[in-house]
Amino acid sequence: MVFRRKDYPEPGEYVIATAVKLEGHGVYVSVDEYGKNGYIPIGEVASTWVKNIKDFVKEGQKVVLKVIRVDEKKGHVDLSLRKVTEREKKEKLIQYKKSKKAEKLLESAAKTLNKDYDEAVKTVGIPLEDHFGDLYSSLEALSAKGPDAVKATGIPEDWAKALYEIAKDHVEPPIVQVKGTLQLSSPKPRGLEDIKKALLEGKRASVKTGIKTEITYDGAPRYRVRVTANNYKTAEDSMKQTTDAIIAKITSAGGSGSFVR
Repeated sequence: MVFRRKDYPEPGEYVIATAVKLEGHGVYVSVDEYGKNGYIPIGEVASTWVKNIKDFVKEGQKVVLKVIRVDEKKGHVDLSLRKVTEREKKEKLIQYKKSKKAEKLLESAAKTLNKDYDEAVKTVGIPLEDHFGDLYSSLEALSAKGPDAVKATGIPEDWAKALYEIAKDHVEPPIVQVKGTLQLSSPKPRGLEDIKKALLEGKRASVKTGIKTEITYDGAPRYRVRVTANNYKTAEDSMKQTTDAIIAKITSAGGSGSFVR
């Protein structure tokens, strides 16, 4: 749920809708996230010729649609099914499921504190959404870092603690991965030993809580580096520290090194 949602979606936005009635000229739907009625013209059902709409949409089916026109005065929302790619469909469904889960967890926190849901939305939901972009992202931050993760939002401490207790058991911290390739070489007689020492130096530089760094041989003179962390900034910072340490070490030993993505 988006707590500051407008009355109508915007053109280009992806929405979840339920097919309500199938006609020969198109499909009438209910736009779930906005509580509005919408319509898919037959030309927007599929990119191919539509002989039978039931081959593409069934009554009661949940579908991901792209908004193509909005007329707020008339209350019309025209939508497209054919303009939604598989990737866009998958991303929207994941976002929708996370949003519904976040609502349930906020409701659980409210019950823990003997508060009603409307108060939860006003006191906690809106500030968290304003700061993190959506409620689920704030729960991911809480799960990874604890109550201090939401301190900047100004929500009451008891709410932060209650949400953390729920998030740590029900929300997985976000995981991201960055990759790159090191090219290392040395003309020295003990060049291979120098490369091994440089790689060991890089591993030492990458030892941090919540970060996993893997360095694997990828065929001379390449070494693949993969860093896993709970956000891109942390992963990128760790990648830089690791590769900088390796290149500095091999260079000081008379070899050379470079890093490419």
